[in-house]
Amino acid sequence: MSRLSIHKLRELKANGQRFAMITAYDYPSARLVEQAGVPVILVGDSLGSVILGYESTVPVTMDDVVYHTRAVVRGTSKAIVVADLPFMSYQANADEAIRNAGRLLQEGGATAVKLEGGSHVVPLVRRMVECGIPVMGHLGLTPQSVNQFGGHKVQGKTPAPPPSSSTTPAPSKRPAPSPSSSKPSPRPSRAWSPSA
Repeated sequence: MSRLSIHKLRELKANGQRFAMITAYDYPSARLVEQAGVPVILVGDSLGSVILGYESTVPVTMDDVVYHTRAVVRGTSKAIVVADLPFMSYQANADEAIRNAGRLLQEGGATAVKLEGGSHVVPLVRRMVECGIPVMGHLGLTPQSVNQFGGHKVQGKTPAPPPSSSTTPAPSKRPAPSPSSSKPSPRPSRAWSPSA
């Protein structure tokens, strides 16, 4: 069976089907994740803390991610492998970012790359996609910014204001949680499975 494509993920999303993405850093973990039917595997820069023993993801290099991406790709045959662009591999300039993203596809064998950021990385993402590099964005917990934020702080919980409005964040449109919302939600009935 051939590897899934990003087009299949778009199709699943369009059909309202949920799917999981799990992080793996090596061949045996990747095999287990794929055997469990997970269609997307992330080789995260979290390998710095989880595998290499660093206090944060900041010291992780491109060579580290390429090495671990190769191992994960060898352990899979169907799953999409997304490789994380580590700290300072895409922030300095767009040309360097595109070269580094290209390394993850060419040398690592990844299907797509992931990077942290919000609206400020949109022009870079657009250039990468124009170069044929599939990109997955990442909001929320942004560990590469640990030094900037003074720790691990979740970002992106409220919508950004429209460009022409004030800089005050818009209030969240999510309703307040009810006491019953602490219960785990039932498994979605339209979840993706490898046999689907």
